[in-house]
Amino acid sequence: MNRALRRGAPIALATSAALLLAGCAGGATPEASGTPTPDAAACMDVPSGDLSDSVKVDGEFSKAPTAEFTTPLEADELQRTIVTEGDGETTESGQKINAVVTTFSGESGDQLFSQPATITAGDDTLYQAFLAGVDCVPVGSRTVTVAPASTLYGDTGNESVGIKAGETVVIVVDVVEVQQPLKPADWTENVPEVKWGAEGEAPTVTLPKTDPSPDLQLKVLEEGDGATVGEGDSVTVQYQGISWDTGEIFDQSYTRGEPATFSTDQVIQGFGAALVGQKVGTKLIVTIPPEYAYGTEKSDQNALGGQTLVFLIEIVDTAPAGQ
Repeated sequence: MNRALRRGAPIALATSAALLLAGCAGGATPEASGTPTPDAAACMDVPSGDLSDSVKVDGEFSKAPTAEFTTPLEADELQRTIVTEGDGETTESGQKINAVVTTFSGESGDQLFSQPATITAGDDTLYQAFLAGVDCVPVGSRTVTVAPASTLYGDTGNESVGIKAGETVVIVVDVVEVQQPLKPADWTENVPEVKWGAEGEAPTVTLPKTDPSPDLQLKVLEEGDGATVGEGDSVTVQYQGISWDTGEIFDQSYTRGEPATFSTDQVIQGFGAALVGQKVGTKLIVTIPPEYAYGTEKSDQNALGGQTLVFLIEIVDTAPAGQ
């Protein structure tokens, strides 16, 4: 999924929200504010239709659902059907919506990916096909959007998730909640041991032989004195990611020879929350339970689902969104 991000955040950090960005299929990302436009304040005009009504969705809310429909499914226009109407407040432009986004190939009916994502309603950097799933619907709703290729990846497709050129995509979105600010608790017990390597060498993190905390927790190992990271900032970091469940490193920037740069709102929620409010130069370690990482369910498309993740992070630089 790294090719789908605005600034190339690594696959181990990216959520499916990264795939929602307009222009993320390999072309240049459009110059956009990343915030709702005045026109976006009104509800989108996305009617239901025979195709979206025909999709049968099953499965527990906020989990990876199944979908059945006649294949190949080919659409000429965007259609959205509210499969289950929630009883929460209706979503509004500018709100950050925690959702579970699941996509299916219109050609084969196969699931392409299913992951938690945070979608800002009315964000003009996102494809309308994804925005439609959370637009002006009650929290607790499950929606089905049938998206023709012209509203998504067009004649390019998206190789990273198996969407072919010109393919229609079925998108199921569970609108879980309006996101509240997430702040990690202080990590004071069972903190891993960290040994820093020589310049150019990766550090070593030794996890304690205990069960992971069910909470998002952070420990500052060395406080920096640079600029403070703000929400939505473009941040440059060195990092190492370890699964508490397996003890294995699943990804890191240290071995790639250069740090990674990405927006704090285009990575897994717990990782972004660990960065916001910290200063450039800070070294920290954070433990992230599944609900703030890749969700509680593991699948062939979501190998890190259900796992508690630990990240060692060095903040190298930060810049306001759009710079």
